[in-house]
Amino acid sequence: MKNCIAACLTLLPVSLSVSPVMAADKDKQFFQTIEGQWSGPGEIVAGKYKGTKFVCNLAGTTPDDTVGMTLDGTCRVGVFSQPMKATVARVGDGYAGKFNDGANGKGLDVTSGSVNGNKVVFGLNRKQLNGAMLARVSDPNTMNVTVSVRVEKELVPVIGMSLKRVDTIAVGSIAKN
Repeated sequence: MKNCIAACLTLLPVSLSVSPVMAADKDKQFFQTIEGQWSGPGEIVAGKYKGTKFVCNLAGTTPDDTVGMTLDGTCRVGVFSQPMKATVARVGDGYAGKFNDGANGKGLDVTSGSVNGNKVVFGLNRKQLNGAMLARVSDPNTMNVTVSVRVEKELVPVIGMSLKRVDTIAVGSIAKN
């Protein structure tokens, strides 16, 4: 019994040192499911513009040299289109990035993040505004996104989107050359 415990204890540092790599691989696999063309409706569900409906067309890509992703395209309200771009990359144990031009411009900064199974949660910041974005890929062709802001101690959903894959195959399931 002592030999078994000793053997397990000698393996513990090895298993702990491998876990960030394994987590990065799982994160990379998740982000690869976002590769491809996405389109779908969204709605502002709280605040000054509550009830405003829009449609987004976005292209999902992943970088070769790091774990992360970019969603780039446009969102349209009526006849008006706005460019929309979200870029995040692994930094240490979390994620950093920005929506559009970041908090220094008219966008938001991504200040943290984690991947858990089929969903990712990113922390968002712009001056005194803090919030979160949750994206869940419920199947290879469906991604639901919710953006929430912190009001006192609660996260209140303000934007919801339901995106469908519009390319013919799930890109993340194809091995790269």
